[in-house]
Amino acid sequence: MQNQNHPPPPLHRRWVRRRAWPNRLFAAVYASAIAALLYHHTTHLLFHTANVTLSLTMLLADVILAFMWFTHQGFRMNPVRRKTFPENLPKSETKYPAMDVFICTADPEKEPPMVAVNTALSTLAFDYPTEKLSVYLSDDGASEATLFAFAEAAEFAKEWIPYCKENRIMDRSPEAYFSSDDYTCYPRTHEIKMMYESMKAKVEKGDYVINQRDANFTRQHHPTIIQVLLDGTEESDVLGHAMPNLIYVSREKRKATHHHFKAGALNVLLRVSETMTNAPIILTADCDMYSNHPKTPLKALCYFLDPSADSDKIAFLQFPQIFQGINRDDIYGAEFKFIFQINMTGLDGLCGPSHVGTGCFFRRRAFYGGPSSRTVEQARTQSIRSDKVLARCHEVANSDFEAQTKWGSEVSDPWFLLYGFLFVGAYGQEFLEYKLEGGTTRGWYNNQRAWMIRSLSSYTFAVIEYTFTKLWGSTTVFNVTSKVVDQEASTRYKNGMMEFGVESLFFYPISVAALHNIIAFVFGLVGVLKHGGLEDLFMQLLLVGFGVVSSWPIYQAMVFRSDPGKMPLKITVTSFAIASMLYLVAPFVF
Repeated sequence: MQNQNHPPPPLHRRWVRRRAWPNRLFAAVYASAIAALLYHHTTHLLFHTANVTLSLTMLLADVILAFMWFTHQGFRMNPVRRKTFPENLPKSETKYPAMDVFICTADPEKEPPMVAVNTALSTLAFDYPTEKLSVYLSDDGASEATLFAFAEAAEFAKEWIPYCKENRIMDRSPEAYFSSDDYTCYPRTHEIKMMYESMKAKVEKGDYVINQRDANFTRQHHPTIIQVLLDGTEESDVLGHAMPNLIYVSREKRKATHHHFKAGALNVLLRVSETMTNAPIILTADCDMYSNHPKTPLKALCYFLDPSADSDKIAFLQFPQIFQGINRDDIYGAEFKFIFQINMTGLDGLCGPSHVGTGCFFRRRAFYGGPSSRTVEQARTQSIRSDKVLARCHEVANSDFEAQTKWGSEVSDPWFLLYGFLFVGAYGQEFLEYKLEGGTTRGWYNNQRAWMIRSLSSYTFAVIEYTFTKLWGSTTVFNVTSKVVDQEASTRYKNGMMEFGVESLFFYPISVAALHNIIAFVFGLVGVLKHGGLEDLFMQLLLVGFGVVSSWPIYQAMVFRSDPGKMPLKITVTSFAIASMLYLVAPFVF
């Protein structure tokens, strides 16, 4: 029995970061400066301006920027850090809850099957009791290639899992492990690598026959497909140890009901897994991800099983995404360091992190109700290949299962100093945060540039699409991002060159803005050199100049590059015409 005078060792620790109080003090000073600036703008507009349109536009712009700054401060008020102690978990693994892993893929052309295979293998090889681990693949493309790839992966897993555990491999995605320049050669390493390369070549060559589909079978119209590729009650690895479960699922789709009942792939996995294993813990992962630490599930248990915390109320645990292949200075701002590594710690100190779509551990009962809901995991005695289990799984994966349910549905003016403080203060704080999280100076600058580009392109179109959806009820179509690697584009990326080779509407607003900035900067500079007045135009030239410097990759793509990643000529010519028209019209508006 546990001695009451000696409480059990903690499973995790939480502490507020030292930057919390400096952040709060700075926020108070900065908010006072914003209030003073807005007061100045308002009084100038009411009593001193001759150009109402320009002053009103400046006031509106500052109000928007102030609102954006204000909404961002929650991340900085109470940032916290956490540390787990997996070594303090119960020594008996029988006390560990069962765990179901959900992996989703949709298009074998854009998401090559071997990408999903590596994700699955990295989770199958978790340092977790294999009899309590099940991996489910949702294939919304109903691809024969994907099913074949996972059938091959199931056999390879019988070699790969014991190899990883015997040698304590960290990256248990074979592709990531063997692609590393410094992977260690253990006994059988060469043999295992040859087996993996052979499997990969076989899958990518596409020589397979799957006799289960009739002539009417299409991606948009097909019955439920459920294949148990590994059954832990029946199969073992090469050392005789039990294997985890591996189940392939493709939900039913019918043309008549496809647009009316959106049986989400994850909803189907939730119901199928409930029928087969009903594990109380669920991990969701995109097909192009892999676990970079085999003890990740144990770290999750440090929160779900911690007796000293209010752990029973924890609904989910979000792990940050770490991106592989990002170049040192992250030219696209694609690492999303603020979203995944900085802002998350701030949300954690308030009401908990947001769910970012992948790499998340859930309590199953969180999907069904409150803490009083009960989840009884299936005993690992009955084969999940039994006719009774499979029949029930097909029933819950039918496309009409969710019918009638709620599923899825002057500015030399002394006030210039205040402008300077607000500009330098906001950027300086973000720079400090970025550097403290291990980022580079150029990486921070690229992140700011990427934010401006996204604001003009994807964010703008997102607002338009959202408005149309709300006003006219149009349906948003989810497009799968291609995971196929273009070697030439990859080389250009490593050299710090952005890609603009595809003719896209997204490029028009950023191209027009870039050209408008350089036209305004050149004409403004010429005017100052001819007529003087630098003190009056200094702030405007500074802001426009900042836009010109940030737009340098766009100018390169328009004028100086000849590779396939350059800006299409049609976009360049059209954007120049629009920017010139705007510059000519502006004097009459303002």
